[in-house]
Amino acid sequence: MVERAGYLEQVRTGLERGPVVALIGPRQCGKTTLARQVMGSGEAGYFDLEDPVAVAALEQPMSALAGLEGLVVIDEAQRAPGLFPVLRVLADRKEQPATFLILGSASPELSRQAAESLAGRVEIVEMGGFEVGELPADDHRRLWTRGGFPRSFLARSDRDSLDWRRNFTRTFLERDLAGLGFGMSWTMLAHYHGQLWNGNEIAASMGVSPTTARHYLDALEQTFMIRRLLPWHANVGKRLVKTPKIYFRDSGIFHALQGIGSHAELVAHPKLGASWEGFALEQVLRGRRGEEAYFYAVHSGCELDLYFQASGTGVEIKHQDAPRLTRSMRVAMEDLKLRELLVVYPGNREYALAEGVRAVPLAAMVRG
Repeated sequence: MVERAGYLEQVRTGLERGPVVALIGPRQCGKTTLARQVMGSGEAGYFDLEDPVAVAALEQPMSALAGLEGLVVIDEAQRAPGLFPVLRVLADRKEQPATFLILGSASPELSRQAAESLAGRVEIVEMGGFEVGELPADDHRRLWTRGGFPRSFLARSDRDSLDWRRNFTRTFLERDLAGLGFGMSWTMLAHYHGQLWNGNEIAASMGVSPTTARHYLDALEQTFMIRRLLPWHANVGKRLVKTPKIYFRDSGIFHALQGIGSHAELVAHPKLGASWEGFALEQVLRGRRGEEAYFYAVHSGCELDLYFQASGTGVEIKHQDAPRLTRSMRVAMEDLKLRELLVVYPGNREYALAEGVRAVPLAAMVRG
């Protein structure tokens, strides 16, 4: 079992500070397992809204919840939006006999209800699959290849892992997105991994309007399947790219869509560089939670994969044995007045490339 100490601490701290914590993230990322660890052996306050018995028990939510004490866990909370006004009333009780941990798959309805009904009362913890910082170095290659969903990462074989991911994407489309009225070709979307979002091109290929295509992207982003990375706009006297980039947040899902089932197949695949960029970018962003991040690109060709404006830090991601300083890096340093530029690569040694520029192994970057 992989210990998820960071998430456990976040949830427990949130429950100490306030009446409600919302633990959100994609399906099958380990939210229920984590909630049971927080809860311990007690089961009286656990409601799984995929269980018909729990659904029936919460048909009258005030009657079911008002008399409970201690920690109450409500799993798949997005299935019962009528709960949120009740939780607001219960959270405002002076004596606070109970705290509430609500779990959800980050559906638009859950996000909207939490924002509208529980404003000022809820602390949100965003959870994902396994991360580099949670695993020993020997497992990092497997994490990149299979992705971070526990059942994929812990599968007995590469074949079993790939089959699980293929089934997951199929059921996700049928269950979650179809239920929201959306539909999009996974294979087509995988073509844009690490590239600029071209709404008009995608809309034309799907036979829908650009607005509808954007709504599909919104849904995938809200369910934590896709990350939309915005460009940085600044007055640097150059024509800047103003279109967002998109990435699959889980490398294993991206690999399944590319037909990549093993690390040997990955290193021989033409999408190797794009795969490493998306994997490393997601790990870096998780390691720097709370910091606003952008990418920087000029139409003339200069690019920077990540820019953390508040700290003046730039991050460039390279799948190379020994990355070197490039002209693009020098231009980005000058344009953005960077305090430091970190070049993240799959090696194991940190070294300087120039003043203020260092090559940094991914694992060290995440720990930092």
